[in-house]
Amino acid sequence: MRRLETEVLVIGGGATGIGVLRDLAMRGFRAMLVERYDLAHGTTGRYHGLLHSGARYVVRDPQTASECIQENRILRRIMPHCIEDTGGFFVVTPWDEESFVPQFLAGCRQANIPVEEISISQMLRAEPLLNPHITRCFHVPDGAADSFRAAEANVASARAHGAQAFTYHQVQKLLVTADKVNGAICRDMVRDEEVVIYTDVVVNAAGAWAGQIAALAGLNVPVLCGKGTMVAINHRVLNTVVNRCRPPSDGDIIVPAHTVAVIGTTDVPVEDADHYGIEPWEIQRMLDEGSKLLPRLSEMRILRTWAGVRPLYASEPAQNDRGISRGHVLLNHTERDGLAGLVTIVGGKWTTYRLMAEDTVDLVCRLLGTQRECRTHLEELPVVEEGSSRTYHYLGAPLAHVEERNAPGELVCECELATYQMVEHALASGEVTSLDDLRRDVRLGMGPCQGGFCSYRAAGIMHQMHTQNSIETFRLLQDFLQERWKGLAPVLNGDQLRQARLNELLYRAILNADRKITQMA
Repeated sequence: MRRLETEVLVIGGGATGIGVLRDLAMRGFRAMLVERYDLAHGTTGRYHGLLHSGARYVVRDPQTASECIQENRILRRIMPHCIEDTGGFFVVTPWDEESFVPQFLAGCRQANIPVEEISISQMLRAEPLLNPHITRCFHVPDGAADSFRAAEANVASARAHGAQAFTYHQVQKLLVTADKVNGAICRDMVRDEEVVIYTDVVVNAAGAWAGQIAALAGLNVPVLCGKGTMVAINHRVLNTVVNRCRPPSDGDIIVPAHTVAVIGTTDVPVEDADHYGIEPWEIQRMLDEGSKLLPRLSEMRILRTWAGVRPLYASEPAQNDRGISRGHVLLNHTERDGLAGLVTIVGGKWTTYRLMAEDTVDLVCRLLGTQRECRTHLEELPVVEEGSSRTYHYLGAPLAHVEERNAPGELVCECELATYQMVEHALASGEVTSLDDLRRDVRLGMGPCQGGFCSYRAAGIMHQMHTQNSIETFRLLQDFLQERWKGLAPVLNGDQLRQARLNELLYRAILNADRKITQMA
């Protein structure tokens, strides 16, 4: 059994866990992170990509609203390359109550969120596809965020300050002796070996799985899993985040995300964050409600659907998941349960991940009897992607990079403009174990063709660089195509059905991709 030692062990490779790792490292702690899959594999990589201004919560959850606008400003300063400055509209449709507007405006003022009413003609000049029967429109500083790029930047910063991060390390057991957690036993899923990690403090930042981690120490942390289903339109029909000006509900927001637009989201309780389905009524709800913002939505090509699971923590009973605060909860298990050496952080939003990490590390400092100031709000995150710069991301940036390098013939993924160089750079990191990992790094297969023309190319590059045998490469290709199919199958219709049929012909008729692995051995 491999043995490692550190001062603080962080469990969970989502935004919060990665943020905690960076904060710990910048304060001079020896810190280590373990994640059972790839970074941002869970909820962080499965949300609609919104950088909240906080305006969505000003009426029902003013504390979260204040935190969002505070962190919105910080994130724009420290990682503009992970953000697109789209701005946001809150609009009153014919289905919304005008009486909500005074509460909304008062909440924005109280939370110090800049809000400005613009004319409907201004709104339609900016977004001509919006419903012309909208009666009022308010501009707020919402934005779009790339959670994958932000995760890579935070880990790069943490490692530059001496931290370690291990993906595909699943926690199997917490080491508990004399009412104290002393470490964890993990399974290295790549090497298929056990690793024991000894530490002074364990930070449980496993998100929707935080309750399962706490249970390994015999503790009850009631994390409520709220599934949010989203639907992507295959092209970018809006350049501004658009919200309905009403209490948060299903299908009341559309977010421009790179080359697509995302309609979100439902909020359905599920028992298990690993096992849940997407129901037809959820997709229909997204389309029906989205049509109230975009009347021509029925004519548009729907690309795919997916869902993420919110890690909600209800300190008090609520009528439904939307009644639970989106604020974060920090649990000191020394005080709560008499078990030292363990801290759990749950709840929150992607927008507030840095603040959540700061609060968590402040508690770690107190537990270890030291005082060290947070600097994550002061120091910029590094730019780790080839071709990126320290400015706001914009839709045309990937094309500009390709044209600058005169590299149109080097494209692996035409939809997302991922080049051979980008793919090779990601593979050279040594942390890519599947094509789905590569998707998170370079957006492979996330465009309209959903992997039809880039999957086999990327598999070939991976085969060559990692010198894998053909059976393993074939298995990776099959797994990736199957994952893409999961999001396609529920929405197949019209042009997207034709695209899926073309992909099927490419991979089944030409590449024989549905051939059983056993037939190749």
